[in-house]
Amino acid sequence: MALHSAAADNSKLIFAPAGTEAHGQAEQFTKAGPLTRRDLDATSPIRQFHRWFGEAQRSGLPGCAHPETCCLATAALPSGRVSSRVVYLKELEDESARGSGSGSGSGSGFVVYSNFGTSRKAADLATNPWASLTFWWEGLERQVRVEGRAARLTPEESQAYFDTRVRGSRIGAWASRQSQVLRPSNSADNNNGGSSSSGSKDKDDADDADDGRKELEGWVSEAEERFQGEERIPVPEYWGGLRIIPESVEFWQGRPNRLHDRFLYTKEEGTTKDGGAVWTLNRLSP
Repeated sequence: MALHSAAADNSKLIFAPAGTEAHGQAEQFTKAGPLTRRDLDATSPIRQFHRWFGEAQRSGLPGCAHPETCCLATAALPSGRVSSRVVYLKELEDESARGSGSGSGSGSGFVVYSNFGTSRKAADLATNPWASLTFWWEGLERQVRVEGRAARLTPEESQAYFDTRVRGSRIGAWASRQSQVLRPSNSADNNNGGSSSSGSKDKDDADDADDGRKELEGWVSEAEERFQGEERIPVPEYWGGLRIIPESVEFWQGRPNRLHDRFLYTKEEGTTKDGGAVWTLNRLSP
């Protein structure tokens, strides 16, 4: 059902979708009450995020089953092309414990782990250190947006997390050339001169049997053989943690009629007495 019927316009595959609502209008955000400045931590978006994350984690709501899920967005320069992908937040660092610096080894931050050798995100970050994270907890009708500079964790920090992963995931980190094109095993046989129609059919059948997955499985076998019998596997130099040190954090609470509550923490110069960052807090128009 759509608010405006698109039946006469075949160019639209989706037009004002509205879930299961028969009236065709978008659902209202009514699950939570108003969000006011008094409801937020007065000085730290890190503490406020930790509070909201805990509420999402404890809620048991279907839309909050994996509250650590977030969208990581990066952008390449000079093209400005943006790319994004869904990742898991693995660590939230305490502000006062780390201090408010902006280097790779200082400043509280949001930490994710991934391949930073061959991936698109690696290419983006090599030209532009700015990144953003977006969390969406549908069951609570809440959204958090984080923007800041990103920097790699030290190998020692990455190893500490790497050791907690299941063995298969550690092998997989060594095996994957993330974002590299995987070639079907018979691709080298495609340029053997003219072929008959039956030969072409055989080729198509072979392509269906292997679309490139076998190459990845071969890399996995190589990695398994390399680390056979070893319990502690070293973290690959191209794999590890990325710390996003926030410059701004927005907390968004859904409200009826799209008049949502939005509050933005913005980092200022200087530090607090305990070494944390100084933040200003402002309400934004929806």
